[in-house]
Amino acid sequence: MIAIIDYGMGNLRSVQKGFARVGCEASIVQDPAAVEAAPAVVLPGVGAFGDAMENLKKSGMIEVIQRVVAARKPFLGICLGQQLLFDVSEEFGNTQGLGIFPGKVRRFPEGQLKVPHMGWNQAVKQKASPLLEGVPDGSAFYFVHSYYVEPADPELTITRTEYGLPFASVVGRDNVFGIQFHPEKSSNLGLRILQNFGKLVKS
Repeated sequence: MIAIIDYGMGNLRSVQKGFARVGCEASIVQDPAAVEAAPAVVLPGVGAFGDAMENLKKSGMIEVIQRVVAARKPFLGICLGQQLLFDVSEEFGNTQGLGIFPGKVRRFPEGQLKVPHMGWNQAVKQKASPLLEGVPDGSAFYFVHSYYVEPADPELTITRTEYGLPFASVVGRDNVFGIQFHPEKSSNLGLRILQNFGKLVKS
């Protein structure tokens, strides 16, 4: 069973339904102990970085997430959930993140770009990953975000996407992955990514 963390940020039902469509059992979970007991964990999210970190702290999830990652269980951050994996976000000043990956979350520059970045865009592979098995290079996925991750370690970047500048749209190392776009809203190829994550789960 995949635990989808409910900390008051995000469209959890659509993620759960996405997993169900590819035959993966996923439950929306508020109890930190249940999250820690799960064989795999998903951290979704939309909204403000600072609010998300505060909600995770209040719900007792920060320490649980750290232990899940340390236990090398498959872990997936989606949209804001990807950004939370990094050290710090420049949203409303500097807000500390989970610090699982080194790097910063930055806002797209105002001016010529329309912010938020919204709609379908391509993800170009930078390295192989089990998360992208069966997903053609340059496939398009659905994005809605004003901030992007800037990994300090370029080896973290699995795919890049262009929107005024190149940014890491999928990141990963060992058992931990982050996706900036919404796989649950990205048609069959997005569902394939969820299915691939499900294959990493040990029952």
